[in-house]
Amino acid sequence: MTAQEEQEVGQEAQLAALALGTPWFREALEAAAGLELAHWCIGAGAVRNLVWDALHGFALPSALPDIDLAYFDAGDTSPARDAALQARLAAYNGKHFCPEPTHAAWEVTNQAGVHLWFEQAFGHAVPPLLSLEQAVASWPEYATSVGVTLTRDGCCRIIAPHGLDDLFGMVIRRNPARVSLDTFRQRVAQKCYQQRWPRVRIVMDADPIHGNEHFMLKS
Repeated sequence: MTAQEEQEVGQEAQLAALALGTPWFREALEAAAGLELAHWCIGAGAVRNLVWDALHGFALPSALPDIDLAYFDAGDTSPARDAALQARLAAYNGKHFCPEPTHAAWEVTNQAGVHLWFEQAFGHAVPPLLSLEQAVASWPEYATSVGVTLTRDGCCRIIAPHGLDDLFGMVIRRNPARVSLDTFRQRVAQKCYQQRWPRVRIVMDADPIHGNEHFMLKS
């Protein structure tokens, strides 16, 4: 095993331990697993908050507007399916969840149907996604292109197509797969990353292949 591979294994183990050892996140995983979907994960902001709160040593979880549950089912891409699953999770939320984050809402999205509404939401058409893994790989930043799922034996499986370096390095960097630079700049302005997590670094407009980072904002 190479040094890079050892680092990746270590990062995945660290993330799995955080996911199972943090009450609100573990309960979210258990709630999602109860839907008995074939291909699913909790990802994006929920995973980012989990890790960055821990790395900053926060005693309480930081605010989380919603918990993103992504799943993949090409057999039924109707909005009604997402809404029904979301309602089931909301009912679980009220009975079982820890008080922090304070009853965060769920956002349930079938990634097999994203292409059906993406152009209206973001201004340009995209082809259909072919798998959950491909969907996670398309999310806006590399740090949040990460999903965690719970297996039947109670273990975590990590989906991290771009690795976990940006997540554990606390770097916000645009994933150009489907997100324009303008949209990325809007996200940075709206989410106030550095006010919430002072050690975060923001890379504005970078080519991850050639490394031509135009400028970087540091806390």
